[in-house]
Amino acid sequence: MYLLRAIVRPEKSTVVMKALFDAGFPAITKLAVFGRGKQRGIKVGNVTYDELPKDLLMMVIPEKDKDFVIETIILAARSGEKGQFGDGKIFVTPVEESYTISSGKKD
Repeated sequence: MYLLRAIVRPEKSTVVMKALFDAGFPAITKLAVFGRGKQRGIKVGNVTYDELPKDLLMMVIPEKDKDFVIETIILAARSGEKGQFGDGKIFVTPVEESYTISSGKKD
């Protein structure tokens, strides 16, 4: 299993979540976050915005689905055909174990 954490533009999170749902991956956790990447924020006139709003989408998926889910996220979150700075980032982490709290069973 893998934990995928995708940081995406807030206006793209609904599009990404629908694409994942339609692809058969409905389980997701969404958090509103703030941060910056390589672009170091943006400057509008005399004002610099160091931290930009983003959404963090997290999901645990089987190993066999990793590449498909990553590609689904990229296609749904990308701005335009080639994408733009600030479209986001995906982090992939192995998951050793998980448990369902209500039953106490190991998944």
